[in-house]
Amino acid sequence: MHHQTPESTCTMRAAYYEAFGAPLHVRVVHDPAPPDNGVVIAVKASGLCRSDWHGWVGHDPAIVLPHVPGHEFAGVIAAVGPGVTRWQVGARVTVPFVCGCGTCPQCAAGNQQVCDRQSQPGFTHWGSFAEYVAIDRADSNLVRLPDALDFVTAASLGCRFATAFRAIVDQGRVSAGQWVAVHGCGGVGLSAIMIAAALGASVVGIDITDERLALARAIGATATVNAATTPNVAAAVRSMTNGGAHVSLDALGSPATCSNSIASLRKRGTHVQVGLLLADQSRPAIPMDQVIANELTIVGSHGMQAHRYAAMMALIESGAVRPERLIGATIGLDELPAALANLPSFNGAGVTVVTRFTEA
Repeated sequence: MHHQTPESTCTMRAAYYEAFGAPLHVRVVHDPAPPDNGVVIAVKASGLCRSDWHGWVGHDPAIVLPHVPGHEFAGVIAAVGPGVTRWQVGARVTVPFVCGCGTCPQCAAGNQQVCDRQSQPGFTHWGSFAEYVAIDRADSNLVRLPDALDFVTAASLGCRFATAFRAIVDQGRVSAGQWVAVHGCGGVGLSAIMIAAALGASVVGIDITDERLALARAIGATATVNAATTPNVAAAVRSMTNGGAHVSLDALGSPATCSNSIASLRKRGTHVQVGLLLADQSRPAIPMDQVIANELTIVGSHGMQAHRYAAMMALIESGAVRPERLIGATIGLDELPAALANLPSFNGAGVTVVTRFTEA
């Protein structure tokens, strides 16, 4: 599904690996060709995400080697397949990290984020740590960027901010006056804090580094908890929120944050699982006795469908949220292999985005 043609040339630079956990190398590889119903996008910015690291170490069965990762990007349409009706070369676009097939029952119901035959750039096919990326079913999967939204900010929306928007707005149904707890102040968590605060909720941010907690407060958290120095995180949250959060998110994805999030809730509260629990962590212990006794709701949240981006873009354009404040470092493609490999030990605040794809 790389959409190479036999006569396609090798001019595209991409970060590439041939074995799980093996070093990434920036190589010149085949240029992608647009599928009949799809496009090729010239990548202008691509965010680095924890999911990319999970894929690289072998936690995602969808990945076929050799592989180019990257799934959170924005750019300009460079080529259009003959079956595409809504898009032309030159349009500024982004794409949800889950692309729908357009024909299954989930897509028909408007739930492309759980499409039965979903494609995910950077997982099911080559992704955006490259000069170009091919996307299927462009008419239903592409999102036009507002003129005022720059590529770096737009790239940071694709996985983290959009995922947080769906988790807070559509799955958590957060409303003004509620208490929201966010466990993990990485890209998704910080986005969730910003969105929940914009909706009028009071937010508690939980993390293990003071730098991230300071950023959480700067973007709207009412209170913070350092989980590294707090003996009982859930008790601290329940105390701060006068009985527990109405909605609590596990934005990291670990047995500890999942358990703490559920235990942070007030009666009839909602836990939203956003962070991925993969490999040997995929079956965490759940306090089902509390779930029953307190009538708790547990929901998953997986990306966001293209047609919901308009609501998110409207919130951004209103100035109520400023996702550009979540950008950390911008790097070149040549710096990406080291940044990806070091992701688990990286405690810096903000989102790292690749913005330079040609040779320096």
